[in-house]
Amino acid sequence: MKIYLNSLNESWVVDRLKDEWLEYNKDFTTKSIKESEIIWIIAPWTWRKIPKRHLKNKKVVCSIYHIDEKKFGPKEKSEFFKRDKFVDEYHVISNTTKRQLLKITNKKITSIPFWVNQHIWFSKESKNLRKKFNFKEEAFLIGSFQRDTEGSDLISPKLSKGPDQLLEIITEMIKDKSNLEVVLTGKRRNYLINNFKKLGIPFHYFEMADFDMINNLYNCLDLYIVSSRFEGGPQSVVECGLTKTPIISTRVGIAEEILPGKSLFDMDNFKNAKPDVDFAYNKSLQYTIPEGFKEFRNLFSRLNEI
Repeated sequence: MKIYLNSLNESWVVDRLKDEWLEYNKDFTTKSIKESEIIWIIAPWTWRKIPKRHLKNKKVVCSIYHIDEKKFGPKEKSEFFKRDKFVDEYHVISNTTKRQLLKITNKKITSIPFWVNQHIWFSKESKNLRKKFNFKEEAFLIGSFQRDTEGSDLISPKLSKGPDQLLEIITEMIKDKSNLEVVLTGKRRNYLINNFKKLGIPFHYFEMADFDMINNLYNCLDLYIVSSRFEGGPQSVVECGLTKTPIISTRVGIAEEILPGKSLFDMDNFKNAKPDVDFAYNKSLQYTIPEGFKEFRNLFSRLNEI
């Protein structure tokens, strides 16, 4: 049995996941769609790049990361159902997305969080790292390593990621923590940067951060906050788990599978959320390589036998 993964090349987390799958599952994978028995549409928005003759003649697994129900209008529904007729089974990475998908399809849905690479994400001593980045030893560092601004105008907040909610949380927290500073990475951080400047909230911004730098930054943090309204993962939940970074999160994506209830919050009770480093670490260990591939291989083997 051979699996074919569709191409992406968008410099997104799915590109890395695809590369890791290819590296560790060579016996299970082919780069030739003609030689495959199963097509894995790991990037569902790129499905039209796959010739329909292959979609019709092979088993198809399609990954769905999240559904923003407020944006799931007639156009999005039409596109979904055009793809749905080729799909034999859906893969989702959280039970939240599974519940959403059950409302719109009768196809089989399997929930499996993505694996996490422990060779990239791991804990290390933070004291020397803080010196490396010129962080104050006494600073209370809060991290956010995701896009927060719409690409259309580079001003408006990307509401699905909840940067407005993160701003509200930090504005409230800094009243009690005068040593609070924020660490941002990645592109399209305009919304938060502009507001931090207006409000005088100290921050550090690393636009071009590779995995090694991000791992080091995780290990400098006192707290990581996921404030999203909708999420597929986010992978930062398991990355924080393995780096032993204290984390609290809204009830999105895989957060409910990896974090204890006390680490989850709604906007009316975020002050009560408490990180549990050991709990998140032990949960995240279940998805490290190669163990994290096991359920995926089981899914494909089962589908191939049908």
